[in-house]
Amino acid sequence: MSYDEGMRVRREVLGDAHVDRANAKKTPFTEGFQDFITRYAWGEVWSGDGVDRQTRSMLTLALLAATGCEDEFAMHVRAALRNEVPPEAIREVLMHVAVYAGVPKANTAFGIANTIIAEEQTDRTE
Repeated sequence: MSYDEGMRVRREVLGDAHVDRANAKKTPFTEGFQDFITRYAWGEVWSGDGVDRQTRSMLTLALLAATGCEDEFAMHVRAALRNEVPPEAIREVLMHVAVYAGVPKANTAFGIANTIIAEEQTDRTE
């Protein structure tokens, strides 16, 4: 898949503002990594035919919560909501994390997700 296709999917999932910030922070040191994730994460994995975007978002949330990647988890909670994953489904994902990866990781993820969901709901009502 091309870089341009990966960038299109990345923008659809994460939003223009996030992608623009990431691109503005690119340096000669990080440029190759940004190209890599755009081509492979967004252009190949997120563009695959096997599952829909909502499922991909929920898989991503579970993996990031289970591995304790809090910043990436927060970013992908926003992406999941953009991909029309309902808060109830995010809750169920985190319940699975609690059972299979540990209550402390799920507890942290619940706190992050709760804050973001509340912010997003406030933004939609304003």
